[in-house]
Amino acid sequence: MGKTNTLGQQGEDLALQFLQQKSLTLISRNYRSRYGEIDLIMEDKEHIVFVEVRFRSSENFGGALFSVDQRKQAKLIKCAHQYIANEPTHLGFRFDVIAISPASSQHEIQWITNAFDEF
Repeated sequence: MGKTNTLGQQGEDLALQFLQQKSLTLISRNYRSRYGEIDLIMEDKEHIVFVEVRFRSSENFGGALFSVDQRKQAKLIKCAHQYIANEPTHLGFRFDVIAISPASSQHEIQWITNAFDEF
């Protein structure tokens, strides 16, 4: 496993721990479909939450949040539709982004709920 995968795994671990502390429940991790991958699928009361985790070791090139562009959003939406087709639910759904950036003593975590909508 390379350095990037290790950092990505650490970022997902931090995000999962953070969301569980906020009372979300893990449904799936690293869900894959032919459209791509969703880092975390969580349940938050009446929503299935599709979470994209972005970990950046520096703020160069706009940081973690900036990296979830429209192309990435489109892939996440298609992947989420595939998940819902295979796992029907009565719950609503939303797309959240967890952006993890370096800070002096520990990582700074930003949680953006409803980060983007379907097009």
